Amino acid sequence: MLRAKPCPYLSVHKTKRTDMEEGSTEEDIEALMDSLAFIPGHFHLQLHLNLEPEGSETLRKRDTQLKQESLKVELEAETGRLQYAVRNMLGLLAYHLGELGTAEEVFRSICQEDPENLNAWANLAHVYEQLGHEQDESECLEQVTTLMGPEMDENQPDCRLRAARCLAEQAFAHLHDVELEKEVHLQERLTTALTLYNRALHYGGELVPAEEMWNWSFKMAVIYLRLYGINKDSKDLEYARLGYFNKGLKLLAETLKSETTHLKALAWCYIGLMLERTEEFSTVPMAVHDCGFSGSDPLSCYGSGINLATDDAFTLNQLANVFFRSGKHEMAMGICNMALNVLPDPELNWQAYCTRAKLKVTAYVKCLDKAKQGLDGIPDRQDLRDARADLERVLSVRPCLRMHLEMGQVYYYMGVDALQESLMVDEMAVNQALVSLAQALHCPMGSTLPELQLLRGRCLLLKGEEQNAIDCFKRALDLEQPGGQELGALPLLLQALLAAFSQSTGDVSHIIDELEECVQHAEERHGTSLVRVELKLLCRTHTEEVAELSRELVKRGKLGIVKRLLQSVQPQGKHTMLGRSLSV
Repeated sequence: MLRAKPCPYLSVHKTKRTDMEEGSTEEDIEALMDSLAFIPGHFHLQLHLNLEPEGSETLRKRDTQLKQESLKVELEAETGRLQYAVRNMLGLLAYHLGELGTAEEVFRSICQEDPENLNAWANLAHVYEQLGHEQDESECLEQVTTLMGPEMDENQPDCRLRAARCLAEQAFAHLHDVELEKEVHLQERLTTALTLYNRALHYGGELVPAEEMWNWSFKMAVIYLRLYGINKDSKDLEYARLGYFNKGLKLLAETLKSETTHLKALAWCYIGLMLERTEEFSTVPMAVHDCGFSGSDPLSCYGSGINLATDDAFTLNQLANVFFRSGKHEMAMGICNMALNVLPDPELNWQAYCTRAKLKVTAYVKCLDKAKQGLDGIPDRQDLRDARADLERVLSVRPCLRMHLEMGQVYYYMGVDALQESLMVDEMAVNQALVSLAQALHCPMGSTLPELQLLRGRCLLLKGEEQNAIDCFKRALDLEQPGGQELGALPLLLQALLAAFSQSTGDVSHIIDELEECVQHAEERHGTSLVRVELKLLCRTHTEEVAELSRELVKRGKLGIVKRLLQSVQPQGKHTMLGRSLSV
């Protein structure tokens, strides 16, 4: 994968400065960068994409490809100026995947359709530099210099509007960076995006067309909501959450002035979501009163948004996704059905079928969890049959990795007992799950998804193929992002190894070696504290098997694993020696 170099615009601008001698130093370049109000292009931005990956190149490539696929879907529904932000980002992703020809084509097409797009010209210059096309690079850089105006005079109206749009597109890029699983990284990108959007509004001012400005306002409002969610559980940051809430609500109220149906409908639904959160504050946030929402019912806001989108399947799908992500599954289901009544053709409205299938599976799994706790009855398998029917419609017109994976999940739940997932009740369904997962594996990026390997391992365990399942779980562990806060593969891998040990009648050396290796590997990737939690859970749920394993480990001198197991069950805060605490 390619890494970005400093913005090529600096090199051409540097040659025009008379106060810089040949062979100028890095300090000269830094001084020049500080003197510029903004720098066009995406390759100089402080994105993970533009930096060397901290982990595996394979994981970075996977995340980049997944981001590329999601933005392609977003681009299908975008016809306004936002499409140039999406396409510039797609060009950046293609570049980092080593697809320089595709990146060149993307940036050049933007330059042809929007000749004043500063980011596209700067990005195209960078690609030409990598391709060794010096003449083309020079022409692009000259075009950037011309568009930015003489001596970077942003006070000229045309320059100000171009600068505003340039900054807004760069804000969009920060929102779609990769490797944002850690909250600190996500918060940094969200904050930077807000700063860039604010600068865009400052530069553009009244020059920005109203609809474009309201689109930016909506993007900023959603960012404030995401920041609010990140700090939701921190009592020390209530003042920050209040600020996010007030600013976000005011921006959504501004968005209601838009004439764009889907934007206005989404704004109403987000306003309803925010009004529901007023109870999380000790007093009603002042923005509620400032915006004229005093005493407003969130349900009436939802109704306003839905009424605007009654005959628009595209907008209804967007609303369904908002409610799905917000946990309002019944409302999301109703909106999906509305969208399918408007446009039942799966080729034109596959998104609605996908969302409805996800909702059906989510409802089944939620009921299943309650049933396991004795809080509800056996879940209705009709949900799984309905989800399968929806996914079959989508796969007939749009086969892809995600659809095969989701179909595999549906067949898995159809094949296991409703209360004990370790029991197989329909071998044909489990086999169909493995077929769907095999089809997913043959899709681009299929072999890089940890969730696919986890589901495959679960199916193989049901069929009694412990070693094959162990191999899948080990692969999933390798594919998980290092430093993640949740371990999906390790608990299943530990259980599979323990089951293989308990059922073995021959030499268990290879099982013990694999156990030692996987625990050490997990500690290196995720830290000892998370691994200790999983070992503790294993000891509590499989006490007799773990005791037998520990005795075998002691016989073989594998005291490191025994020590980890004992430490995991030692009460926290107790400093009693383990040997003495276990003695009678």
